[in-house]
Amino acid sequence: MAAPSLLNWRRVSSFTGPVPRARHGHRAVAIRELMIIFGGGNEGIADELHVYNTVTNQWFLPAVRGDIPPGCAAHGFVCDGTRILVFGGMVEYGRYSNELYELQASRWLWKKVKPYPPSSGLPPCPRLGHSFSLYGNKCYLFGGLANESEDSNNNVPRYLNDFYELELQHGSGVVGWSIPVTKGIVPSPRESHTAVIYCRRDSGSPKMYVFGGMCGARLDDLWQLDLETMSWSKPETKGTVPLPRSLHTASVIGNKMYIFGGWVPHKGENIETSPHDCEWRCTSSFSYLNLDTAEWTTLVSDSQEDKKNSRPRPRAGHCAVAIGTRLYFWSGRDGYKKALNSQVCCKDLWYLDTEKPPAPSQVQLIKATTNSFHVKWDEVPTVEGYLLQLNTDLPYQAVSSDSSAAPNMQGVRMDPHRQGSNSIIPNSISDTMNSAKSEHTAMKGTSLKNKPELKASTDSNATLHSSLATNTSNHNSCVVDMLRKNEGPHTSVNVGVLSSCLDLRTVIPETSVSSTVSNAQTMVTQQTIKTESSSTNGAVVKDETSLTTFSTKSEVDETCALPATKISRVEAHAAVMPFSKETPSNPVATMKAGERQWCDVGIFKNNTALVSQFYLLPKGKQSISKIGNADVPDYSLLKKQDLVPGTGYRFRVAAINGCGIGPFSKISEFKTCIPGFPGAPSAVRISKNVEGIHLSWEPPTSPSGNILEYSAYLAIRTAQIQDNPSQLVFMRIYCGLKTSCIVTAGQLANAHIDYTSRPAIVFRISAKNEKGYGPATQVRWLQGNNKKAPLN
Repeated sequence: MAAPSLLNWRRVSSFTGPVPRARHGHRAVAIRELMIIFGGGNEGIADELHVYNTVTNQWFLPAVRGDIPPGCAAHGFVCDGTRILVFGGMVEYGRYSNELYELQASRWLWKKVKPYPPSSGLPPCPRLGHSFSLYGNKCYLFGGLANESEDSNNNVPRYLNDFYELELQHGSGVVGWSIPVTKGIVPSPRESHTAVIYCRRDSGSPKMYVFGGMCGARLDDLWQLDLETMSWSKPETKGTVPLPRSLHTASVIGNKMYIFGGWVPHKGENIETSPHDCEWRCTSSFSYLNLDTAEWTTLVSDSQEDKKNSRPRPRAGHCAVAIGTRLYFWSGRDGYKKALNSQVCCKDLWYLDTEKPPAPSQVQLIKATTNSFHVKWDEVPTVEGYLLQLNTDLPYQAVSSDSSAAPNMQGVRMDPHRQGSNSIIPNSISDTMNSAKSEHTAMKGTSLKNKPELKASTDSNATLHSSLATNTSNHNSCVVDMLRKNEGPHTSVNVGVLSSCLDLRTVIPETSVSSTVSNAQTMVTQQTIKTESSSTNGAVVKDETSLTTFSTKSEVDETCALPATKISRVEAHAAVMPFSKETPSNPVATMKAGERQWCDVGIFKNNTALVSQFYLLPKGKQSISKIGNADVPDYSLLKKQDLVPGTGYRFRVAAINGCGIGPFSKISEFKTCIPGFPGAPSAVRISKNVEGIHLSWEPPTSPSGNILEYSAYLAIRTAQIQDNPSQLVFMRIYCGLKTSCIVTAGQLANAHIDYTSRPAIVFRISAKNEKGYGPATQVRWLQGNNKKAPLN
């Protein structure tokens, strides 16, 4: 976590959709990038379910159905996968609940559930301000406030310290309550405390940590319950313990429990006896407890004033949600000299990155031309941008270009929420997240100064999700000759990206986009095509005629292929580089890649970029990127250099958030195309028929002359692949002018199932013109988790 002075709070100042009214006593959970809020009140208890998409910056009200619960405040609210459980809370003044509701967020379906009572003892009484924590298939209920009076208008408070365990059924439903027998001294009764559950990596014993709360006065004690031995203890801590408080939040990220805000007593004043209870104090203090070392660290103290409004103002009864390593805070009451029976609630949404982002996946090639690359990498959650860098063995020589065309990044404050958004209201969580993920892949990278519009993309024929997976190829594999028998596209050239083994003039790096067929488990549609990136650097290609030992099978496995009535559209743009001996004689420096100077391509809002130039560093500078507490560089003041044909370039990327630039990815290496060769075939489609599958494609968008023929290849099982799975062996299954072919069940029976990412059959398709074969489009066809032969 950053030092206190370096905390980079961000207020979300631009969003779309119906923003919920300000409130306190509400609760929130996260399902991936969605923050889901329920209940709370301010001038009445709220009963709506609000959802905020942290990626598209959109609020929406899902159309819930079923046994919709009444509005409640200070209730229990936990998330198990895509289901949410609500227990108890205040439903109206003086009247509390002990009812349990389940929300299936994949369908926005509410259901009232009735757990069995404990075998000995009574079920939990109606209450508010309790803690309700989930671990595994059990929820743990502790404490709260009950009303002893049968008359809701005559409130007789009773603080609780009872402890219950609720067993859940898998997926949906509950089993029942139980009252575990605990050891040790039980924490004193309390309400409006927090409880989190944490399990150390080196210990299999999960522990629940209870902090603070209210029991006639604010509390600052910390309690630990070992959930295996059911033993209570009071751990000794180091550092400065936060002030006594209630109505605060506690969130676990990694091994830290972050405590923010809450209601704290005035120094030297007993709130309970102050006249009319007219004055009380909220806090914006922020601390964390290292749960491994039991040491408190103060990030923002109660005495620190904020005259610049650079962080959330003091509040209590707010909500906090951890999404990745980012903390979101919304609403709550501010508590400054509130008038009697009047609440003042905050309306703001803030977030804070608690640590630098992890390294992204390796940069993946979508498309290469003679002087540009279209590249992408896997998204990193909750980041504000990406720094893309390259280096090459060519001497750096600036081009004369209009510097005004470069994005002026000086002083840009990267707020991912300052962007447009569509007004489509998703029908389910899946719709929300899939539409966002599809668009993230489809959009070209833009500088952070631009604010791209996020739109949901659909296909009436089949839904296409461009969720490109991590490049898991072995870039250190040895180089294998591309062999052929008879006439074929692959003359004897080397394939690989090993700079230590190869001169860059003979390197033909290979990346690919693959088609994958999802199973029927998806929440949006049962017929879904996804795209995935993988790379098989180093491969052996053989003609079908040279393989005579393969058996044939005609059975078809329905789960491994699309039904014949569905045609699967696959956007497979990435390509293997041209298989040709013709390589420009570019000068190659002897300096190793790690010793070459890295140059910025730019800072990109999204996880994709079109690269045709890069920025030259001033002499003596190792990096021009100053992000975080320093200014972002002004690229318009730097000289640029164009990419050149037939040249190898190394890429790396790092994610950026409020804490600064994270570590760089592993290095990827690609080569620009050589002029004159045809581009890669595109728009690959796979559909099932009675013979096997039908494989079709569209001609290259840039044929560079007449296309003489196409070749299609299938990765096959061999002993060589078993010894080194990263080096695929391909068999040619088609050669001709048509843009389609039949892959028979017998051929598919010999297919290799590639497990470098998700199980898939691998195809390659390339086009030939007068100059030779161009890049090959590689397609991975997802096969599920079975290891049987395809179409068995």
